[in-house]
Amino acid sequence: MLNACVPVVYVADVRTSVAFYVHLGFSEQISGQDGEWTWSYLKCGDVGLLLAGGGSVWTGDPGPVLLYLRGDDVAGLEPTLREAGVEVEHLGYPDHAPGGELKVLDPDGHVLMVGQITGTPPADRVPSADDRHSILARAAAAARNRGVDGYRCQFPTGGGRMCAEPAQVKMADSWGDSAWTCLKHAEELMINAKGVFVAVEDSEGLSPYLHRRQGLRSPIGTGSSP
Repeated sequence: MLNACVPVVYVADVRTSVAFYVHLGFSEQISGQDGEWTWSYLKCGDVGLLLAGGGSVWTGDPGPVLLYLRGDDVAGLEPTLREAGVEVEHLGYPDHAPGGELKVLDPDGHVLMVGQITGTPPADRVPSADDRHSILARAAAAARNRGVDGYRCQFPTGGGRMCAEPAQVKMADSWGDSAWTCLKHAEELMINAKGVFVAVEDSEGLSPYLHRRQGLRSPIGTGSSP
Protein backbone atom coordinates (compact mmCIF):
# COMPACT_ATOMS: atom_id res chain seq x y z
CA MET A 1 0.00 0.00 0.00
CA LEU A 2 2.99 2.30 0.64
CA ASN A 3 5.43 2.83 -2.21
CA ALA A 4 7.98 5.40 -1.03
CA CYS A 5 9.49 6.89 2.13
CA VAL A 6 10.95 10.40 2.09
CA PRO A 7 13.04 11.65 5.05
CA VAL A 8 12.37 15.23 6.18
CA VAL A 9 15.42 17.40 6.96
CA TYR A 10 14.85 20.68 8.83
CA VAL A 11 17.20 23.46 7.77
CA ALA A 12 17.89 27.10 8.62
CA ASP A 13 17.57 28.28 5.01
CA VAL A 14 16.01 26.13 2.31
CA ARG A 15 17.69 27.82 -0.65
CA THR A 16 21.15 27.53 0.92
CA SER A 17 20.56 23.84 1.63
CA VAL A 18 19.26 23.19 -1.89
CA ALA A 19 22.49 24.63 -3.28
CA PHE A 20 24.48 22.28 -1.03
CA TYR A 21 22.56 19.12 -1.95
CA VAL A 22 22.89 19.94 -5.66
CA HIS A 23 26.63 19.30 -5.22
CA LEU A 24 25.76 15.78 -4.02
CA GLY A 25 23.84 15.09 -7.20
CA PHE A 26 20.32 16.06 -6.07
CA SER A 27 18.06 18.22 -8.21
CA GLU A 28 15.03 20.19 -7.04
CA GLN A 29 11.72 18.78 -8.27
CA ILE A 30 9.21 21.12 -6.64
CA SER A 31 9.13 23.72 -3.88
CA GLY A 32 6.53 25.76 -2.08
CA GLN A 33 5.29 27.42 1.09
CA ASP A 34 2.72 26.49 3.73
CA GLY A 35 2.20 29.27 6.26
CA GLU A 36 5.53 30.03 7.96
CA TRP A 37 7.21 26.98 6.43
CA THR A 38 8.99 26.76 3.10
CA TRP A 39 9.97 23.43 1.60
CA SER A 40 11.77 21.83 -1.32
CA TYR A 41 11.61 18.27 -2.62
CA LEU A 42 14.86 16.95 -4.13
CA LYS A 43 15.71 13.75 -5.98
CA CYS A 44 18.90 11.92 -6.90
CA GLY A 45 18.03 8.83 -8.90
CA ASP A 46 15.48 6.93 -6.81
CA VAL A 47 16.42 8.78 -3.59
CA GLY A 48 14.08 11.53 -2.40
CA LEU A 49 14.70 14.20 0.25
CA LEU A 50 12.37 16.86 1.65
CA LEU A 51 13.92 20.05 3.04
CA ALA A 52 11.81 22.26 5.32
CA GLY A 53 12.61 25.54 7.01
CA GLY A 54 11.06 28.66 8.40
CA GLY A 55 9.66 27.65 11.80
CA SER A 56 10.94 26.46 15.13
CA VAL A 57 11.89 22.84 14.52
CA TRP A 58 12.35 21.93 18.19
CA THR A 59 8.89 22.77 19.56
CA GLY A 60 8.23 19.05 19.93
CA ASP A 61 4.48 18.99 20.52
CA PRO A 62 4.00 16.66 18.78
CA GLY A 63 7.16 17.59 16.89
CA PRO A 64 8.18 18.11 13.27
CA VAL A 65 7.37 15.50 10.67
CA LEU A 66 9.99 12.75 10.67
CA LEU A 67 9.04 10.84 7.51
CA TYR A 68 6.81 11.53 4.53
CA LEU A 69 5.33 8.27 3.24
CA ARG A 70 3.74 7.93 -0.17
CA GLY A 71 0.88 5.52 -0.77
CA ASP A 72 -1.52 4.60 -3.54
CA ASP A 73 -4.70 4.16 -1.44
CA VAL A 74 -4.96 6.74 1.35
CA ALA A 75 -8.75 6.36 1.44
CA GLY A 76 -8.34 2.65 2.16
CA LEU A 77 -5.50 3.09 4.62
CA GLU A 78 -7.32 5.55 6.89
CA PRO A 79 -10.06 3.17 8.15
CA THR A 80 -7.50 0.38 8.55
CA LEU A 81 -5.43 2.57 10.86
CA ARG A 82 -8.47 3.73 12.83
CA GLU A 83 -9.66 0.15 13.35
CA ALA A 84 -6.20 -0.64 14.75
CA GLY A 85 -6.60 2.15 17.31
CA VAL A 86 -4.19 4.56 15.60
CA GLU A 87 -5.08 8.23 15.93
CA VAL A 88 -5.38 9.64 12.41
CA GLU A 89 -5.80 13.24 11.26
CA HIS A 90 -6.96 13.74 7.67
CA LEU A 91 -5.25 16.84 6.31
CA GLY A 92 -7.37 17.18 3.19
CA TYR A 93 -6.31 17.13 -0.45
CA PRO A 94 -3.40 19.56 -0.96
CA ASP A 95 -1.84 20.23 -4.37
CA HIS A 96 1.03 17.84 -3.70
CA ALA A 97 -1.30 15.03 -2.53
CA PRO A 98 -4.56 15.23 -4.51
CA GLY A 99 -5.48 11.69 -3.43
CA GLY A 100 -5.46 12.74 0.23
CA GLU A 101 -2.99 13.24 3.06
CA LEU A 102 -2.92 11.77 6.58
CA LYS A 103 -1.01 12.60 9.75
CA VAL A 104 -0.31 9.87 12.31
CA LEU A 105 1.92 9.37 15.36
CA ASP A 106 4.01 6.26 15.85
CA PRO A 107 4.22 4.64 19.34
CA ASP A 108 7.09 6.99 20.30
CA GLY A 109 5.29 10.13 19.19
CA HIS A 110 7.12 10.64 15.90
CA VAL A 111 4.96 12.43 13.35
CA LEU A 112 4.47 10.60 10.06
CA MET A 113 2.57 11.91 7.08
CA VAL A 114 1.12 9.75 4.34
CA GLY A 115 0.22 11.33 1.02
CA GLN A 116 -1.17 10.05 -2.27
CA ILE A 117 0.24 11.90 -5.28
CA THR A 118 -2.22 10.25 -7.68
CA GLY A 119 -5.99 10.61 -7.94
CA THR A 120 -8.26 13.62 -7.47
CA PRO A 121 -10.18 15.00 -4.48
CA PRO A 122 -13.82 13.88 -4.19
CA ALA A 123 -15.94 16.19 -6.34
CA ASP A 124 -18.71 16.36 -3.74
CA ARG A 125 -16.49 16.88 -0.73
CA VAL A 126 -17.54 19.88 1.35
CA PRO A 127 -14.79 20.86 3.81
CA SER A 128 -15.76 20.95 7.47
CA ALA A 129 -15.69 24.24 9.35
CA ASP A 130 -12.30 23.34 10.84
CA ASP A 131 -10.96 22.36 7.41
CA ARG A 132 -12.14 25.60 5.87
CA HIS A 133 -10.66 27.69 8.66
CA SER A 134 -7.27 25.95 8.37
CA ILE A 135 -7.18 26.13 4.57
CA LEU A 136 -8.23 29.77 4.43
CA ALA A 137 -5.91 30.82 7.26
CA ARG A 138 -2.89 29.27 5.50
CA ALA A 139 -3.89 30.85 2.18
CA ALA A 140 -4.33 34.26 3.82
CA ALA A 141 -0.88 34.00 5.45
CA ALA A 142 0.70 33.08 2.10
CA ALA A 143 -1.07 36.02 0.43
CA ARG A 144 0.20 38.43 3.09
CA ASN A 145 3.74 37.16 2.52
CA ARG A 146 3.38 37.98 -1.18
CA GLY A 147 2.17 41.52 -0.43
CA VAL A 148 -1.52 41.90 -1.33
CA ASP A 149 -2.15 44.91 0.90
CA GLY A 150 -4.50 47.36 -0.78
CA TYR A 151 -6.65 44.74 -2.52
CA ARG A 152 -10.38 44.88 -1.73
CA CYS A 153 -12.84 42.01 -1.56
CA GLN A 154 -14.53 41.55 -4.96
CA PHE A 155 -17.66 39.88 -3.57
CA PRO A 156 -20.88 41.72 -4.54
CA THR A 157 -23.10 42.69 -1.60
CA GLY A 158 -26.07 44.02 -3.56
CA GLY A 159 -27.02 47.25 -5.28
CA GLY A 160 -23.94 47.11 -7.46
CA ARG A 161 -21.67 47.48 -4.45
CA MET A 162 -18.71 45.32 -3.53
CA CYS A 163 -17.67 44.21 -0.06
CA ALA A 164 -15.55 46.91 1.59
CA GLU A 165 -13.36 44.49 3.55
CA PRO A 166 -9.68 43.97 2.62
CA ALA A 167 -9.02 40.98 0.38
CA GLN A 168 -7.24 38.10 2.09
CA VAL A 169 -7.39 35.11 -0.28
CA LYS A 170 -7.76 34.46 -3.99
CA MET A 171 -10.58 32.11 -5.04
CA ALA A 172 -10.75 30.41 -8.43
CA ASP A 173 -12.49 27.69 -10.42
CA SER A 174 -11.47 25.18 -13.08
CA TRP A 175 -12.57 27.54 -15.87
CA GLY A 176 -9.91 30.04 -14.89
CA ASP A 177 -12.17 32.66 -13.29
CA SER A 178 -10.83 34.14 -10.06
CA ALA A 179 -11.62 36.80 -7.47
CA TRP A 180 -9.96 38.23 -4.37
CA THR A 181 -12.19 38.01 -1.30
CA CYS A 182 -12.20 38.44 2.46
CA LEU A 183 -12.25 35.26 4.58
CA LYS A 184 -16.00 35.53 5.29
CA HIS A 185 -16.94 35.54 1.62
CA ALA A 186 -14.25 32.98 0.75
CA GLU A 187 -15.94 30.55 3.14
CA GLU A 188 -19.34 31.32 1.60
CA LEU A 189 -17.94 30.50 -1.84
CA MET A 190 -16.39 27.24 -0.64
CA ILE A 191 -19.75 26.13 0.77
CA ASN A 192 -22.12 27.29 -1.96
CA ALA A 193 -20.23 27.62 -5.25
CA LYS A 194 -19.53 24.22 -6.83
CA GLY A 195 -15.97 23.69 -8.05
CA VAL A 196 -14.49 26.75 -6.32
CA PHE A 197 -11.13 26.38 -4.61
CA VAL A 198 -8.43 28.50 -2.97
CA ALA A 199 -5.87 29.61 -5.56
CA VAL A 200 -2.52 29.09 -3.83
CA GLU A 201 -0.11 31.34 -5.69
CA ASP A 202 2.92 29.82 -3.98
CA SER A 203 2.39 26.43 -5.62
CA GLU A 204 4.35 25.53 -8.72
CA GLY A 205 1.53 25.69 -11.24
CA LEU A 206 0.91 23.80 -14.47
CA SER A 207 3.00 25.82 -16.92
CA PRO A 208 6.34 25.63 -15.02
CA TYR A 209 5.81 21.93 -14.37
CA LEU A 210 5.13 21.10 -18.03
CA HIS A 211 8.04 23.27 -19.10
CA ARG A 212 10.38 21.37 -16.79
CA ARG A 213 9.07 18.03 -18.04
CA GLN A 214 9.93 18.98 -21.62
CA GLY A 215 13.60 19.01 -20.68
CA LEU A 216 13.59 15.50 -19.20
CA ARG A 217 14.84 12.55 -21.21
CA SER A 218 12.64 10.10 -19.28
CA PRO A 219 9.75 10.48 -16.81
CA ILE A 220 10.73 10.89 -13.15
CA GLY A 221 7.56 9.23 -11.89
CA THR A 222 3.86 9.70 -11.70
CA GLY A 223 4.06 12.81 -9.54
CA SER A 224 6.31 15.70 -8.69
CA SER A 225 6.05 15.98 -4.91
CA PRO A 226 7.05 13.90 -1.90
